[in-house]
Parts: sequence; structure tokens; C-alpha cells
Amino acid sequence: MSEPNPGIVFDLINSHQRTAALRAAVELNVFGALGKEGATASAVAQRCGMPERSARILCDYMTVAGLMEKAGGVYSHTPTSAAFLDPASPASMAPTIPFLLAPKILQASSLLTETIRRGHTALDEPLAGEEVAEWVTFARSMHPMMAGAAEFLATVGSEAGAPRKVLDVAASHGLFGMAFARRNAATRVTALDFPSVLEVTREKVRAAGLDGQYDYLSGSAFQVELCQGYDVVLVTNLYHHFDIPTCETLMRRFHAALAPGGRMLTLEAVPDEDRISPPMPATFAMMMLANTPSGDAYTLSEYAAMLTKTGFHGVEKRDVPRSPQQLVIAVK
Repeated sequence: MSEPNPGIVFDLINSHQRTAALRAAVELNVFGALGKEGATASAVAQRCGMPERSARILCDYMTVAGLMEKAGGVYSHTPTSAAFLDPASPASMAPTIPFLLAPKILQASSLLTETIRRGHTALDEPLAGEEVAEWVTFARSMHPMMAGAAEFLATVGSEAGAPRKVLDVAASHGLFGMAFARRNAATRVTALDFPSVLEVTREKVRAAGLDGQYDYLSGSAFQVELCQGYDVVLVTNLYHHFDIPTCETLMRRFHAALAPGGRMLTLEAVPDEDRISPPMPATFAMMMLANTPSGDAYTLSEYAAMLTKTGFHGVEKRDVPRSPQQLVIAVK
């Protein structure tokens, strides 16, 4: 039996400070100030426009958190911060902060006691299946976190040859559909999302020079009339917003839209059957409890049961490289 550890409790009580410190470091461009060679607190202070004492305390804090290294008074990147926090990195997650730390999400955390008491979010306007301003923020800010996963899905989705027709559900930033379009000029993508979000999708598709391969479907995934004959349906970060019966309603719609032998690729946080591992998928359910009326993080067995019930077969799960998410594949 392990010894009692008050540090675990202390860290949880003060985890809000960790969030605030990381946000401050990103907003003040502290990770960018380190450069390739590292920097002293004095140099960080000068480059970021802050007192040296502030720079020292913040950089020491980031070092303890595992996001900087310190040697001889010089702070430098860890492999993690170099990849995911340096603004010069194409995989930098810093742009995701406007969504992940949006006022509504922070409010949901402050209401968590009441949410748990009720059994559903205490937010007046949840993050679920309706058109809300946060989905535009998501579309504009979350692309760094999803770029690698998008390329992986395009690789998997092209294993049997380049698909002719792809439906990108909740297209948002457009990365998933565009990854397919870039692979083959004959692939045609239909992007489905709310009207305000599709404006962002269109911008990003045009900027990528792929508008000639795109059609747009405006509205709710529950209500719009879907075409048929798709080779691939992409469902990314959607099912976790809903309860199982609602997920099954969507799955039936997507099953009907697929051509025989077509595949649905579902990107989600999928915890192990014990629901306490791996850490990110296992704790993701709490985010859904806080922010949605009935969302959850579903295990593979739960996805398999839903998919089988709605007509799919050949269900398999693959880990997504350099991502805490998983890919669930199902065949019509």
C-alpha cells in the first residue's frame, strides 16, 4: 500500500494556477522567446516586455511543469514544448487556447458541482448539437491539434484506393476533408456543418486551393438531406456530445449515406474498458459532463455495440500517432 500523499491533493486544488500560468506563457510569447539556443530570464524579460523577476518565476514554473529545461540559468525547450508550444512549430497547440479556455468552458468548470448534482451540464447554452459561437472559435483555432490526425485518417481512408466521394461531417476547420482532397484530384468532398462554421471551412478550403473539389452542405447533421454513395464518411469529434440513442440515430443516417462497402471513420477519445486509462480519453468524460446535456467518452465495446445495431460490421480501433485520440473504423 502506498503512503498518503498530500501533494496529489495540493496539485489538484491548485491546477487552475497551472492552466493560468500556461496561458500567460503563451500569450506573452515566452516559448517563442526561448529561440533555438535557449534564453536567460533577463533575455526572456527583455523579449517579452516584463520584469526579470516575473520571467524567472514563470520560467521556473514551466520547468517544474516539464515544459522547459534549465541549466546554468538558461531556459530551453523540452521536446514537448518545441513541438507543441513554440509558435515556430507547425504543430504548436498555442492557437487552441481561445477555444479550450473559452469563457463558456471555464464557466462550465466553475459550475461543476451543480452539474454533477443534476447529472447534466448546468450551462444555460451547452456545447452540443446546436449552432453556437464557440464552434466558430473551434474552427478557427483547433487546426494545430488535428493536423496530424487528419493526415492519418486520409492514409487509412485511402488504403483500398482513393475514395471518389467523401462526406466530412462537422467539417469545421476542414482539415480532415482537405487531407483526402490533397491526396487525389478526383476525390470530391462534401463539407457538412452549421452555416456560420461553414464560412470558416470555405475560407480554409479556398486558401488551400481545393475549392474545385468541394461541395458544401449547410445545417445540422440530424436534419440535412444527405446524398448517397459516399465511399468514406468522416465523423470527427462528434459522437461524444450525445447519449447512445442519439449517436445511433446519427449512425443510421451515415450508414444510409454510404455506398456498399464504404467506411465510416470515427475520430474520438476512446477509453479502455476500465474507463481509467489512458489518461486523456479516460478523463475526457468529465469534460462532456461539464459541457453537454448527455455526452460521454465511449469505450470500443460501446462503439461496437452501437455500430452493429445500426448496420455496420468490421469494427476496429487504431491508435492515432502523436495524438491522445483513437480511430474507430466501421464498414457498411
